[in-house]
Amino acid sequence: MPNKRLAIISTHPIQYNAPLFRVLAQTPGVDLKVFYTWSQAQQSVSDKEFGRKIVWDIPLLEGYDYEFIENVSNKPKQQFRGLVNPGLIPAIENWHPDAVLVFGWNFSSHFKAMRHFHGRIPVWFRGDSTLLDEKKSLRTILRRSVLRFVYSFVDHAFYVGENNRKYFLAHGLKDRQLSFAPHAIDNARFGSEEAVAKGKSWRKDLGYTDNEIVMAFAGKIYHVKNMISFSRQFADYATLNPDCKLRLLIIGNGEQESLLANHAFIKRLPFQNQSKMPEIYNIGDIVVLPSVSETWGLVVNEAMAAGKPVVVTDKVGCAIDLVEQGKNGFYFNLASPNSNFDMFSEIEAANLNDIGSRNKNIIKNWSHQAIADSIIKQL
Repeated sequence: MPNKRLAIISTHPIQYNAPLFRVLAQTPGVDLKVFYTWSQAQQSVSDKEFGRKIVWDIPLLEGYDYEFIENVSNKPKQQFRGLVNPGLIPAIENWHPDAVLVFGWNFSSHFKAMRHFHGRIPVWFRGDSTLLDEKKSLRTILRRSVLRFVYSFVDHAFYVGENNRKYFLAHGLKDRQLSFAPHAIDNARFGSEEAVAKGKSWRKDLGYTDNEIVMAFAGKIYHVKNMISFSRQFADYATLNPDCKLRLLIIGNGEQESLLANHAFIKRLPFQNQSKMPEIYNIGDIVVLPSVSETWGLVVNEAMAAGKPVVVTDKVGCAIDLVEQGKNGFYFNLASPNSNFDMFSEIEAANLNDIGSRNKNIIKNWSHQAIADSIIKQL
């Protein structure tokens, strides 16, 4: 029996997808080829929120077959008219796939490919959008109508979690057209003994003692991540409770970094590349993601794989799937800032090691192999 051939359309190599592509490529009976549409991002990506050009320092193009399709857009970027690839459909047709899996529809070439292949071969889709930021308005009604049209060209979608499943159902897809394929990261990399040892050494170099509880944030410092509010509320708490054991470590750069609170219990580190991230999580005792909007929040997966509790808000898409208040994490209240003082006190009193061990076991099932299994079953 010939191998099943799966074509994947994606914008550019990213650290969260490359391990999945390798797993699929190594699966017996499956031939995989990834077609990248942002040809200008082969070596690096200009990141607006980080305010710099980023060259990832871990391998993202090894272990699977791929092709960069020339992007002829006058303004190449990750937006609808920023990816124009006349060669995409011919390249996929010449490869003769049994199905095509599209990562993200809101790019000109991706949407054209969905429309072209619909009715010819199965068109599958993967995204992580939610309804969490949706407001009742005429614009929402119009957008929902447009999205129902878009998803009418999708035969099957792989949802990453409960909020994403509700999104697909709201835009016309039926339960029979949906399969669970959990969002995942490279769990082994973040939970390795090497990462733990290097993190502890780095923690010591930063001057933290064993008695201090380090809350770590790693990411872009801009309005979505809400670190201005978090840092200021923590600074207020620490000022009122000078004997508290909590410390805040903020790693990253962005347009709002000058607005972060200043306090003796707050330390800063600049942007760190991907090879350093497992160590970063192992500096801290708990990882924070106080975002006002987050379709998923893979930082939470990474923290759990490192055996760390997490702080999230109810606007973080993965919270409903992965975080239970007090049992494996804590909630930062966006609506009631005063209640966050109680949260800081709860963190001080909690057995964070027990919570972290629980998280490491939970996240084992949220793996790239689990995503691959779901895709292969459909294939």
